[in-house]
Amino acid sequence: MPTLALPERTAAELKRINRDFYESLWSGSELVDPRRFNTWPMVRDLAMALPRRLEIAPGLRPRLPLDGTYFIDMSRAALAGLRAAGASAAYGTISALPCPDDSFDLICALDIVEHVADDDRALRELSRVAAPEARLLLSVPLHPEAWTAFDDFVGHYRRYPPEQIAARLAANGWTIERSAVYGMQPSSRTLLSLGQWYLTNQRDRALWWYNRVVMPLGLRLQKPLHWYAGLGPTEGVDEIILLCRRL
Repeated sequence: MPTLALPERTAAELKRINRDFYESLWSGSELVDPRRFNTWPMVRDLAMALPRRLEIAPGLRPRLPLDGTYFIDMSRAALAGLRAAGASAAYGTISALPCPDDSFDLICALDIVEHVADDDRALRELSRVAAPEARLLLSVPLHPEAWTAFDDFVGHYRRYPPEQIAARLAANGWTIERSAVYGMQPSSRTLLSLGQWYLTNQRDRALWWYNRVVMPLGLRLQKPLHWYAGLGPTEGVDEIILLCRRL
């Protein structure tokens, strides 16, 4: 089933946009403890039961425990921050994971597959490194018709129709066990436009505000995740997080 890709970008252009944006972002950021995110209650329980853990491209916002998790990222600034906190981290991408087959029981890939041109390859890599009965925490933006300039700015390549992401996961050997509305993107387009302008024209000032005001406020305003069995309601939902099981 083909994926609707809205911007006309080559894979190389997309990689450059993502590398430049996130390298700059993480260079001016501090690591946030995973326990501060609304994903922690589920992650804590999963991590206790599933000790072989991988998180892909967390930047400095990891969701899995730092101790005992193997992290993969393409940002040198993120890798330095993770290692400084005592985590095991290596350079790599979701499309070419430097990991053996069947080596992880819990994999976390939040806000990743929408950034790569070849998401089929990315999903195959997730399946390759997953052990039988492994769990996958995956988040994706929904509804191609909801595309905004923010998607372009942060290096998205697509938004997924809900039924498509479910079918793509199934084709790669995953079944959706639970889902929840997810994401911290402001709903105000005025705020988004203002933030994009500052990040483009006054990056240092924008990152100061992001790290010291926006991010702490966003963490305080997080709501507990409400989990549905399978793929829950998606109408009007900007982003969804999925807990999947490897079949």
